Amino acid sequence: MINFEQDLKDSVETLRKGGIILYPTDTVWGLGCDATNAAAVAKIYSIKKRDDSKALIVLAATERDIMQYTAAVDLSLFDYLETTERPTTVIYEHGIGFAENLTAEDGSIAIRLCKDEFCRSLIKRFGKPIVSTSANISGEPTPASFDAISTDIKNQVDYIVQYRQDDTTPQQPSSIIRWKDGKVEIIR
Repeated sequence: MINFEQDLKDSVETLRKGGIILYPTDTVWGLGCDATNAAAVAKIYSIKKRDDSKALIVLAATERDIMQYTAAVDLSLFDYLETTERPTTVIYEHGIGFAENLTAEDGSIAIRLCKDEFCRSLIKRFGKPIVSTSANISGEPTPASFDAISTDIKNQVDYIVQYRQDDTTPQQPSSIIRWKDGKVEIIR
């Protein structure tokens, strides 16, 4: 059994090489890669058989990460996020420094501040935000646990995290919001 620390090291090494990881997030199991590496992002679209016009979510570890990779953040948003119980992804108007095939056509980017211990540790060690998209073929149901992930997906990634594979607690995707003029617009 690989331990937490070894999983982090192996995941970071895979991400640095432009690889794809299958990992537990604060919501569902996800496919992840370096959010600044266009070739790695393209691999995720290919694995998911997803049109690259459908933007992917990015995970960040700190508010500072958000401010570094977006323009003109309304700081009151962070106060709002402190009050949410469910993991919440925010669509920011202007993503900066991300792979060009990751941002939406209008330049926006969906980012979630991750509270999960493994994800936060991974992002901090890697030193950059990472992509997080559900570990399923586009259009198919989102797997509720590791065991529900298809063999096809598992066979296409470069590293599969061992941590929490035996956790069968049903998980659900994050809520998605847009923050405009100090008000929440709920997308999902």
